[in-house]
Amino acid sequence: MLTFQIIFQSLFISLLIQLLFFIIAAINKTDKVTDLSYGLTFILITIFSFLGSEQEFAQQLLLAMIAIWGIRLSVYLFIRIMKIKVDLRFNKVRNSFVQFGKFWLLQAISVWIIMLPANVFFGQSSLLNAWSTLGMIIWLTGLTIETVADIQKFQYKNIPKNKNRWTDVGLWKYSRHPNYFGEMLCWWGVFLFCLPTFNNYQLLTIIGPMFITFLLLFVSGVPPLEKRYLSKFGDNQDFQEYLKNTNLLIPLPRFNR
Repeated sequence: MLTFQIIFQSLFISLLIQLLFFIIAAINKTDKVTDLSYGLTFILITIFSFLGSEQEFAQQLLLAMIAIWGIRLSVYLFIRIMKIKVDLRFNKVRNSFVQFGKFWLLQAISVWIIMLPANVFFGQSSLLNAWSTLGMIIWLTGLTIETVADIQKFQYKNIPKNKNRWTDVGLWKYSRHPNYFGEMLCWWGVFLFCLPTFNNYQLLTIIGPMFITFLLLFVSGVPPLEKRYLSKFGDNQDFQEYLKNTNLLIPLPRFNR
């Protein structure tokens, strides 16, 4: 019973937070709170779910994992939007109450789905074994990759001559989207950390990491950025070489085709 309470509580919290931030963003026609609300929702859901759990050591570890990921992402995205002022993703929907609202609804549901493994984990007595250790290693690897990639891109774009150029330094030299790869690893790591506790139907919570992987690969992550880069740099020979020689997602040694 506790598991279902936590799951439905997390859905309510996610919808409520997104509604509040949507109202702020819609009234002020601003993008400054959009990404901030994303990471903050994960953090608040995790805190409330933890407080309703048995607060065992394993649950304390999971709380720390998600909170660290959420705080880092929220701070980085807030600093970035304060610098760039406008998020180009919302240029076509910002002034439409309905279309803009759809984005916030999707974000609320997305956070809830991604959090399913963690919320089921918080809803019962937890177990730790080798899968948990592997999950923590994968989570830490993903967090490191995502953090390093974000720092490298931010620093690169802060150099005036690079403002209108694609990022191809550091991890970006070996992957066109290393930050998204890192984020996927974080949530697959969370699922594996929780795995020893799951029984039968609870294994269906694998939909969480599968959903974020699908979202980043085919919906809101890679596709719009690839489209924007092709539109902006498609005629640039150096960019064409970058496309041909650099892996889409996983940082791998460059290859010549």
